[in-house]
Amino acid sequence: MAEAIELKAWSRGRTGTGGARAVRREGRIPGIVYGGSDEPLNISLETKEVSKQIQTGHFQSTVYMLDMDGKKIRAIPRDVQVDPVRDFPIHVDFLRLAKNAMVDVDVPVHFLNDAASPGLKRGGVLNIVRHEISLRCLADNIPESIQIDLTGLEIGESIHISSVTLPEGATPTIADRDFTVATIAGRGAEDSGEEEGAEEEEAEAEAEEKTEE
Repeated sequence: MAEAIELKAWSRGRTGTGGARAVRREGRIPGIVYGGSDEPLNISLETKEVSKQIQTGHFQSTVYMLDMDGKKIRAIPRDVQVDPVRDFPIHVDFLRLAKNAMVDVDVPVHFLNDAASPGLKRGGVLNIVRHEISLRCLADNIPESIQIDLTGLEIGESIHISSVTLPEGATPTIADRDFTVATIAGRGAEDSGEEEGAEEEEAEAEAEEKTEE
C-alpha cells in the first residue's frame, strides 16, 4: 500500500526559461501540480530531495504530500524531465489526487521460487517479456511489486497476465488480450525460436500501443 511521503515545496511566481534557471540556481527543481478542480500550480522543490526519491526506482508510483508553508497537497509524479547531457532532473509534473483517486502506474515484477521450477532446474531459462506491468488502481493501494511464483513451471510454459494475482481493485491497463509476462525457455534451437517469436509478438503489440497513444 502506498504511503504519502512528505516533500517540501515552494510556490513559484516566475515561469518560463528565465524563471526555471533562477530556481535551479537556488538548488531547486521547478515543477507544476495539475489536475482536479484547482488551477495548475507552479512550484519548486529541493533538488537533493527529489533526486533521492528518484533513486529509489519507484518515484512515479509513489504518493507524495507536498508541504507548501503548511498547506498540504496530495499528489503523484507523472513526468520527470532530465537534462540530456548531465542526466539530472530539471522539471517534475505532479498530478493532484482526490480521495479514492484511481491512477495508472507501472509496477515492477518480481519472480519467486526459481529453484522450485522443474524447467529451470533442467537448464531452462526464465525469459522475462515484461519487467513491469501497467496497472490501474487506487492511489492508496499502489503495490510496491507484483510477485509471480515459478513453482512447478516446465520448459515451454508461459505466464500470462490472467494467471497473475493482482492487488484487490487493481486491473491491467491492457485489457484487450491475455498478454505474456514471462516464459520458461529451453536452451535448444527449437525452444529458442519459439520464445523469440513470443518476444517479437509482444514487442509488436507494445509498438502498436505507443502508436495509438
